[in-house]
Amino acid sequence: MLRIASVLVAGASALQAPRLSSAPAWLNAATLEQAPATSKDLLPRERYVASNRFKTRGGKAAARFEARWANRKSRLAELEGFRYFSLFREVPVEDVVGPRGAAAMGGDPPSYNYMSFTIWNEKKDFNAWRKGDAFKEAHGGTSIGAFLKAMVSSLKVLKGPPSPIFFDGLLHLAAPPSQKGEVEGGWRVVEADGKNLLEAENFVAANRFTVREGAEAAFEERWAKRDSGLADLPGFKSFTMLRRDAKTKGHSEKKGAADKFGDDFNYMSFTVWEDRDAFMGWRNSQSFKDAHSSGPKKEEGAPKQPPPWVKPPSVVFWEGVLELTGADGA
Repeated sequence: MLRIASVLVAGASALQAPRLSSAPAWLNAATLEQAPATSKDLLPRERYVASNRFKTRGGKAAARFEARWANRKSRLAELEGFRYFSLFREVPVEDVVGPRGAAAMGGDPPSYNYMSFTIWNEKKDFNAWRKGDAFKEAHGGTSIGAFLKAMVSSLKVLKGPPSPIFFDGLLHLAAPPSQKGEVEGGWRVVEADGKNLLEAENFVAANRFTVREGAEAAFEERWAKRDSGLADLPGFKSFTMLRRDAKTKGHSEKKGAADKFGDDFNYMSFTVWEDRDAFMGWRNSQSFKDAHSSGPKKEEGAPKQPPPWVKPPSVVFWEGVLELTGADGA
C-alpha cells in the first residue's frame, strides 16, 4: 500500500520546509538570509496571499463559473506588488493516488471546489488593490447595474456566497518567471464558452495542518530546517508555507474556530507544479524519499514529543486555470 499519509507535500514524519543545500541563484534572498525560528518567534512573512473559496452548483455551473473569470475585466498583472494568480479547481484525491492511497491519507476533503489564489509582494499591496478602482472593475462594481448583474449571475452558479481566507507566505521558493498563454491589459486571454471546463495549466499538492496553540514556532522551525532538492526538479513552479492570517476581516472572530466552509486549519504547505506528471515525478523521486526521511534526530532517552497538530494533516489536490505570473515571478 502506498505510504501516502506520510509522503505528500511534507509528511507527518518530517515537518519541515524546502530549503536547498546548494541553492540556485533565483532563490528568494529573504529565504536564504532568514534566521531560523526560535521557540518564541514566528517566521517573518515573505509574501501575502489572498484567496476566496467557492462552491459551484451542479450541471454546467462549473464551466459557467470559469467563463465568468476568464471573461471578466481585470488589470491585475499591472498592479503594484502583484506576483501570481491562478483559479484552482479541486481534483479528488482518489483521482491522483487511487482509492487505496486516498484511504491511507485520511482527512476530509474541502467543502468547496474552487479557490482563487493571488500572491502579493506585501500585505499593503493587497490592501491597495482591494480599496482601488481595479477591484471594483474586476468585481462588477463600477455601477449599480453592473454590480446587480454580477450578483444575479453568481446566484445561478454558486451555492451560497464565497468565503475569503488570507495567509502569510513563509519560506517562499519560486522558479524564474514564466507566463503561459497570452496576457492583454493585465489579464489572461483565454477562450471560454461556459460549456466546457478550461484546460488545466498547473497542478497543486497541498497539505492542511491544524497546529495547536503554542506549537506554531516549533512547527515553523522544523520546516525551515528541512533539506530538499525540490526546486531542482523538473516542473517545479513554487512552494509556500501558508500561515493563516486570522486578523484579516473575513475570518471567524473566534480563534481556532471553523469558518463558513468548516476549515479550522491554520497552516497549509502549498506546492505548484507545471502539471500532474511533474508532481508524480517528484513523488516517485529519490529527492522525495530523502526529504521525508530527514526529520530531526531524537536524543537518546529523550521523551517522546506529541505531534504539533490537534488532528492529522489533510491532503488536497488542485489544478489551476487562468494562470498569471508577474514580471518578477511568484
